[in-house]
Amino acid sequence: MTLRVSRTILRGTALAALLALVTSCGLLGGKEDKPAAQNNGPVEKSKIVVGVLPILDVAAIHVANKKGYFKEEGLEVELKTIQGGAQAIPGLVNGELDMSFGNWVSFFAAESKGAAKAVDGIKLVADGYQAKPEMFLILAPGDSAIKSPKDLAGKTVAVNTFKNIAELTAKASLEANNVDPKTVTLKEMPFPDMQAALQNKTVDAAFMVEPFISRAQRMAGAVTVLDTASGPTANIPIAGYATSGKFAKENPKTVAAFQRAIVKGQKDAADRPTVEPLLVEYAKVDKETASLVHFGEFPTTLDATRLQRVATLMKTYGLLQNDMDVKPMLLTPSGS
Repeated sequence: MTLRVSRTILRGTALAALLALVTSCGLLGGKEDKPAAQNNGPVEKSKIVVGVLPILDVAAIHVANKKGYFKEEGLEVELKTIQGGAQAIPGLVNGELDMSFGNWVSFFAAESKGAAKAVDGIKLVADGYQAKPEMFLILAPGDSAIKSPKDLAGKTVAVNTFKNIAELTAKASLEANNVDPKTVTLKEMPFPDMQAALQNKTVDAAFMVEPFISRAQRMAGAVTVLDTASGPTANIPIAGYATSGKFAKENPKTVAAFQRAIVKGQKDAADRPTVEPLLVEYAKVDKETASLVHFGEFPTTLDATRLQRVATLMKTYGLLQNDMDVKPMLLTPSGS
């Protein structure tokens, strides 16, 4: 009797040990503390090229790179500098870029015109940046006669690219201040060149973002003429990350891995001590300027209702010919 009990106990112990071993290996569907990319199989493309601008808005992707969030997901991310969202479109179409940061206006306009039809359209991967006061400004030289929005009538204002979020918010805020947008001439140039253009009078004013706002104010005495993220454009969504429909279909695990990593970066990007030294590195500004920049919001979810607001304003100000539903462009995070 004692022998039988001992054998039963021994068998039960051995079976329990075997079950524990199998479960720890994940063969019975047990959860493990390991990178999500491993839980969902290897990514289809481990090295991807992502377009970015040298501005505060992309702090999250630099944070994610620095903290190893992409590496944890099995990704190596190469960052390629572009001038604006409009430049991202051909890069996504010709395969030079796998994903890109860009403003929503450029992405929506391109999709409405079928500019990326050859690669199954543009798909939105993750939100990136949302406006707050003092981080989307039209500046003029301190010695300029331009002191208020009405003084911009008949003047030339620099923007980084045409038909983008800068143009949209500039037109909306000018009109809100009783200035006809048609009386203002826009001139295209990269953000890093705008301070010099103000100083040498190439333009009368410039639409700037951080960290170039703080640098121009501090080093060139530039003054604020108009906060374009106010009134009708207060808290407006600005930009995010996109890919082509073709890339998304062929690389769903890669896209999902990117989404998981960038959300972690977005959460951390709200922390000034984390971002300021990175601004010095990638935006090439000094430490004091980095400490003065005005932060916007770094959303962690793609929200169709919030982004639809941009498309509605675009229709109002002639950047879209027809009404547009942005929801079909959103890629719902998968594999998480």
